[in-house]
This record gives sequence, structure tokens and C-alpha cells, in this order.
Amino acid sequence: MNKNLWKNSDKIGHQQNSMFGLGLRQPHHRHVLQNNPAVDFFEVHTENFIAEGGASLDFLEKISALYPLSFHCVGISLGSASGLDKKHLKNIKNLLDRFKPILFSDHLSWSNSKKSGTANDLLPIPYNQESLQIFCDNVSRAQDFFGREILVENPSAYLEFEDSKISEVDFLNEISRKTECGILLDINNIFVSAENFSFDAEKYLNEIDVDKIKEIHLAGHSVYKYKEEKIRIDTHSTHICDEVLALYKNFVKKNRQKIPVLVEWDEEIPEFEVLFNEMKKVQSLS
Repeated sequence: MNKNLWKNSDKIGHQQNSMFGLGLRQPHHRHVLQNNPAVDFFEVHTENFIAEGGASLDFLEKISALYPLSFHCVGISLGSASGLDKKHLKNIKNLLDRFKPILFSDHLSWSNSKKSGTANDLLPIPYNQESLQIFCDNVSRAQDFFGREILVENPSAYLEFEDSKISEVDFLNEISRKTECGILLDINNIFVSAENFSFDAEKYLNEIDVDKIKEIHLAGHSVYKYKEEKIRIDTHSTHICDEVLALYKNFVKKNRQKIPVLVEWDEEIPEFEVLFNEMKKVQSLS
């Protein structure tokens, strides 16, 4: 890995003052342009803008002239054992070169295989040495190709592999250590996974390498029940719950770093004012 290609790229992280942003979704494009709300940055799902032309790309061009952007990917498939899709990487790099986002991220997951094609989901990986090597190799290749740092986001978990030998937080820390990638810390995902599998969310937050965290995500989730069983799903379709807000408040109080914070809301999207107020609530806890 040639770290010199990207080690001096823009790194926001905790080196700057706190920034508070919102996920930018299509129903709010026009509102943002017309009202210029007091948001520090907007985050978009990168794959939504790969197609050339169209109204969405035009809106993004106009919004990028007013606000810093963060690009959040769902399809690089960093955990894929069959390697990375070069065409997809080129499409993303074209957008990175065009819009120059301040942050750039994907997930601790996989979604693409040469044998089975592309899954429209973020699929889990076992936490063992073999998967760690595959993931690190892919992150290193991607960072060299893009010429910049990637942030890797912790997932929400709904199953566990029997051959997982490493805790998720240690796995993520080791990826960051080996590849010098950043960490996107999703506190809602930690809470969802902790509730689904009965582990201590506070312990996870105490063990994550805070110096590598360059962005924090907060979102709402849904609770489903079947007989005596209960599962939490990371739906991004409601307000951030009190427990997640408490975890966030305690985390920033302990660490004091100025890390960019993003509020997500992707399903059952409300009026922009609802999202804005959610962001202001988070800001008041910081």
C-alpha cells in the first residue's frame, strides 16, 4: 500500500471544531436551496448520483456550492472475498473528483460477489483473521485508488457467525490500525446490536479507538416483537431514542474531541424542520 498517495488528503475528524450535519434526501433538495438552513454539512448516498445527468445531480451541484458534502457509500463491498468492482470504483472516483467531499465512507460489510452478483443490502462478515486480511487488503486498494482516506462504519447486527473469533470493536480497531483508514462511529448501530445480542454498548464505546473516529452517525430504529422475542432494526425511520442520545452524550463528555456528527433519516421521511430539530437536539447535548 502506497500511503503517500492519500495520507495528506483532507481529514476533518476531531482536528476541527464540531460540525453538525443531516442526511440529504430527495424530498428536501428544493427546500435546502430555497431556505439555506443553518446546517454545517450534508451527507448523501454516493450511489444515488452515479448516473450522469438528471435533476438529482443538478440539485447536488447547486447544493455543493453552498455546503460541504460527505459521501456515504453502500456498494464498494469492502468485505468481498472476490475483490472490488473496478467499474464501480471508477464511477465513485469521478464523483469524488467532481464534488470533493470533506468525508467519504462505507460499511464494515460486503454486498458484491463475482459468482452471485450484487445484493441490495449490507451483508455481515465473520470476525476472524481471514476476513480481517481480506477487508484490510480491500481498504488499502480502495484508498490507493481514490487517493484519500475511507471511513469504515460499524454495522447493525442481526446474526452472529460461529467462526467469529474477534469482537467487532477489536476487528474495527485493527482494520484502522493496519490500513490507516478512519472510523465512522454509528452509535445507534452499536445500541441496536447490543440489545439484539446482549452486550454492553458502553464497553464498546470505551474500547473503540477514539483517535481514529472521524464522523459519528445518529439515527432512529424500530422495535419488532414476535411472541416473547424482540429485535431492533436499524430502519432510520423515526426519532433517535433516548438511550442512544444518552450514549452519545456520555461519549462526547468523556472524550471531548470535536468530531462531525450526522443525523440520518431515510425512511418515512418527515418535513425538513423535523430533521433540523433532531439535529439541534443532538447539538444541545454536545
